[in-house]
Amino acid sequence: MQNASVYKLLTEDDWRAAEAAGHTSSAIDVADGYVHLSTRTQLPETAARHFAGKGRVRLLKFDSAALPPLKWEPSRGGDLFPHLYAPLEIARAQGAWWLEPGPDGALLLPEDI
Repeated sequence: MQNASVYKLLTEDDWRAAEAAGHTSSAIDVADGYVHLSTRTQLPETAARHFAGKGRVRLLKFDSAALPPLKWEPSRGGDLFPHLYAPLEIARAQGAWWLEPGPDGALLLPEDI
């Protein structure tokens, strides 16, 4: 699973804090002791489960090879998710998008990710 893109979703408040600090620090990441990331395939479910109804959300794309080593650990249904046990510096992002909720409240993912 190396050399793949991984993604981070952030609420607007978490994005503002990340811009100020230079790295992400969402409450769930701090509580769990690692940065939660998703693969492209996992992204829609992560968005639906954890970010639906939260308004506009920031999506960041990273090259996993350009980050400190990721740990691929089981989560939902045993699927392996990328976890980063180091600060996630937003300057390393290869792409960034604002995701808007659709009419049903679900986030609309861009096609070009």
